[in-house]
Amino acid sequence: MNKAITKTNFQFEGQKGLYTGKVRDVYNIDDKYLVMVVSDRISAFDVVLPEGIPYKGQVLNQIASKFLDATADICPNWKIASPDPMVTVGYKCETFPVEMIVRGYLTGSSWRDYKAGARSICGIPLPEGMREHQKFEHPIVTPTTKAEIGSHDQNISKEEIIASGLVSREDYEQLEKYALALFERGTKMAAERGLILVDTKYEFGKKDGVITLIDEIHTPDSSRYFYADGYQERFDKGEQQRQLSKEFVREWLMENGFQGKPGQQVPEMTDEIVRSISDRYIELYERITGEKFVKSTSDDVMERMESNIRNMIARLR
Repeated sequence: MNKAITKTNFQFEGQKGLYTGKVRDVYNIDDKYLVMVVSDRISAFDVVLPEGIPYKGQVLNQIASKFLDATADICPNWKIASPDPMVTVGYKCETFPVEMIVRGYLTGSSWRDYKAGARSICGIPLPEGMREHQKFEHPIVTPTTKAEIGSHDQNISKEEIIASGLVSREDYEQLEKYALALFERGTKMAAERGLILVDTKYEFGKKDGVITLIDEIHTPDSSRYFYADGYQERFDKGEQQRQLSKEFVREWLMENGFQGKPGQQVPEMTDEIVRSISDRYIELYERITGEKFVKSTSDDVMERMESNIRNMIARLR
């Protein structure tokens, strides 16, 4: 098994800056291109966990790359190429300061809020009597503000976004249309794999004044999937759904007393736990894409990655 890649610090020709997110290291090249390295870091409850997960970066990068290609007819996206299994290179865009969350089911944080008495999410009214994992009549868009590292994203309504000037009404309505169209495509692709796309997030920016889809799309880190087989039976019985997402990591943390709250300690991530999480991510890849995952092994992953990126940058500049 490859050693997990938890940090990069390359220096490329034309490099203007390096942004380190929870999972991704993003290199700005000439203020024109972005090199997104998807590391093997893993986060939960807005905390980066102390151990990396081998092959996780490859899994996420290759899923996102496939879905960007499969949805390019719906809206423009930032991707130019994926020159390495853990890397995507694309255009630098002016990012919108909101994330577009699309929900098809009352699950996760939306269910927790509903259970606590909330009857609206982001200004969208919800009917009485709904149950956990119940399908909405139509998918809903529940945007959040984009938080700094270590902070929680905050729910915000469409009207609040427009009134505050975060996004113009014209742009926001286009973002909403794109998000719903992407979710519909993702739903159809998931159904072909025996899955239900439950909820997901999309991020957008502008390139030369044109709204452009950026970052990852339909990965198990940004999306929640249920297995379609048995969904209705489990729902009727009030049982938990079989999920294909990062939720299993959150559940393991909660079972061991960690929810990211002050004073809590991340439980020990043994080699066995790390290996099991890696195996689950590979299982996610194969189920979501319908393809066998090919582990990209290398004597020196960092050297391979750096070489592939340098060659790509040379072709672009």
